[in-house]
Amino acid sequence: MGQYDHDGKRKVLPLLPLRGITVFPYMVVHFDVGREKSIAALEKAMVEDQYIFLVTQKDEKVDMPHQEDIYNVGTISKIKQLLKLPGDTIRVLVEGISRAEIKSITKDEPYFEADLAEREGVVDIEQDQQTLLEKEALMRSVMDIFEEYVKLNNRISSDIITSIISIDDPGQLADIIVASMFIKNQHKQQILEAFDPMKRLEILYEILQREIEILKIEDKINARVRSQIDKVQKEYYLKEQLKAIREELGDKDGIIEEAEEYKNNISKAGLPKEVKEKALKETERLIKMPDGSSEASVIRTYLDWILALPWNQETEDNLDLKNVEKTLNQDHYGLHKVKERIIEYLAVRQLTNTMKGPILCLVGPPGVGKTSIARSIARSLNRKFVHMSLGGVKDEAEIRGHRRTYIGAMPGRIIHSMRQAHAKNPVFLFDEIDKMTYDFRGDPASAMLEVLDPEQNNSFRDHYLDLPFDLSKVLFLTTANNVDTIPAPLRDRMEVIYINGYTDEEKVQIAKRYLIPKQIKEHGLKTKSIAMSDNTVKDIINLYTREAGVRNLEREIAKICRKSARRIVDEKVQSIRVNSRNLEKYLGIPRYRYGKVEEKDEIGVVTGLAWTPVGGDTLSIEVNVMKGSGKLELTGQLGDVMKESAKAALTYIRSKSEDLNIKDDFYKERDIHIHVPEGAIPKDGPSAGITMATAIVSALTDIPVKKDVAMTGEITLRGRILPIGGLKEKVLAAYRAGIKVIIIPEQNKRHLKDIDQNVKRNVNFITASSMDEVLEHALNRGVK
Repeated sequence: MGQYDHDGKRKVLPLLPLRGITVFPYMVVHFDVGREKSIAALEKAMVEDQYIFLVTQKDEKVDMPHQEDIYNVGTISKIKQLLKLPGDTIRVLVEGISRAEIKSITKDEPYFEADLAEREGVVDIEQDQQTLLEKEALMRSVMDIFEEYVKLNNRISSDIITSIISIDDPGQLADIIVASMFIKNQHKQQILEAFDPMKRLEILYEILQREIEILKIEDKINARVRSQIDKVQKEYYLKEQLKAIREELGDKDGIIEEAEEYKNNISKAGLPKEVKEKALKETERLIKMPDGSSEASVIRTYLDWILALPWNQETEDNLDLKNVEKTLNQDHYGLHKVKERIIEYLAVRQLTNTMKGPILCLVGPPGVGKTSIARSIARSLNRKFVHMSLGGVKDEAEIRGHRRTYIGAMPGRIIHSMRQAHAKNPVFLFDEIDKMTYDFRGDPASAMLEVLDPEQNNSFRDHYLDLPFDLSKVLFLTTANNVDTIPAPLRDRMEVIYINGYTDEEKVQIAKRYLIPKQIKEHGLKTKSIAMSDNTVKDIINLYTREAGVRNLEREIAKICRKSARRIVDEKVQSIRVNSRNLEKYLGIPRYRYGKVEEKDEIGVVTGLAWTPVGGDTLSIEVNVMKGSGKLELTGQLGDVMKESAKAALTYIRSKSEDLNIKDDFYKERDIHIHVPEGAIPKDGPSAGITMATAIVSALTDIPVKKDVAMTGEITLRGRILPIGGLKEKVLAAYRAGIKVIIIPEQNKRHLKDIDQNVKRNVNFITASSMDEVLEHALNRGVK
């Protein structure tokens, strides 16, 4: 178009945007005008010289168009007639004069006014013989093919042929023909923007060829279905028409080419049979979709998901057991059960080569390294690692996705994670599986049953995909703080491995091997910048942290590194030694009193052991006996079960009062007050039964309880002792507190094999099956 700029004539004219119509030079047409701006433009043109610039809107639905909503090329036209119609509408008759291009919009209120450059093509008079022949041939070809088009299209009068025979201007010929055709405005605009007359004829020739082919296909389709057209056949007919129109319009940059690309990718992807059939079916649906259909976008997204998933891609497992064991030991200290289970899995995998992925549930308090174990397992097996936190997940669709009937539907997080893994056999970690909940949107725990069942997960169906996806080769790992809050059917599908709290010695080793080097590196320090002895680390553990894991220990080490970094920068020192004497300078006043038992034997004070979600703890249970009327007072935020244990203990003591040298009527004349310190913390469970019974007996007999004895066990009315849970955590808490003797139920004796050898060497375990045995070992001078 630029070739005509040098001799283009500039004009400033009112501009009228047209909806659904394109005006050409030599064309006389009438249309109705109702928009205020358009009427104002007409009035301005009538006041001037009756010339107006008509240009087509890109989207006829836009009611108040701006410059970007209209095409840049239109037609300068002359208004022939105006007729006012009812309802403030004007019917106008115009004649197209010449093409023009908008250089700028000079005014947009109260009507559009544009600075125009006429761009009508100029034919070189001194054309050579060859060019004249080419022009003549092209004009004849266009007229011949247009004549064929008129014969096939019964909506155009054959009189038009007579009117164009005498035209010898190629540009005029093209304009008159295209003005009479029923084609889309985009194609008409394409011809309007062709300023070169010969180029205009060439474009018209291509359009006529396509239209003729479409009309021929329409005739074939009409003939094929005319005889038996009912509701179903009518739909088929319309789809065939649409398909034919798309193909014959040469939709090379649109849906057809896109569908072909999808088909090629589907054939190369090596998809399972059912998945391939579904994908090809959706591709055929895509071809039949109309332009701009929202459903087409849904199909594209669906196909993209199918092609992105690892239906057959796998990573090769590292089956070298020694190398795997070495990697696990490098990353974590202790945790022998977990490591042993992974080695067993690999050993069986080597022998069978078809073993389904196990579902391991790592249960333990916060900070013991459950999540990092999962990462380490993935690294040791040479597998991809994906992580999904289930804490607070309430919606079943988070697991299984939404059906495609919903707007904005997407697959669930299982399929999302598998796409992210790029392999069908990753290590998949479900974190905090005990924190799932449910509401009106469904129960995600129930949706997890299929995922975590080795008998079902080889054909897991996501609601969005609605296709079976094989999860059987995934090594599923789950983590939880408390196994009791996991629904029973879900827990049944998992192999639970308990990761208990660490002993002080284990924490020291973890700090030396992992935490201190890691924090020194993260804080930009050198290995020799900080010196810290084992005793210093033990002081940090005992005085500044109270936890089963090592998370707070790492924070305290990081705090020391930060303060050391500041000293190194400010004071220009080369290295810093942190010891027990200057530890308070770095970490402040000690927060806890680990390692200290009662200073002397006390009457009515007994050390009990408790389990908490963050590990074990010690409880001092205190009993006071006063003159009164036999009331039993319980304080310290005790739960119902613990209150019942206290009542059971009191009933046992009443039944044994003679043997215990206690007055028979003590329950009438004495008030008993049982208190468990740290009253703001709720406490419950039956395992403090023997502790409360011992404290009551001590208070009633004035016999002190040995200061270095702790105990745990449930009591019955007859003084039998029943087993309890969480023994390892409770023992570790007692060991940290400096307890030398721990009384446990006889039936818990088998659990002592799980206790660390170092603890067993320093603690004397006494097993008891009755209260008599407990009192014998707990009271300082035996029972009077």
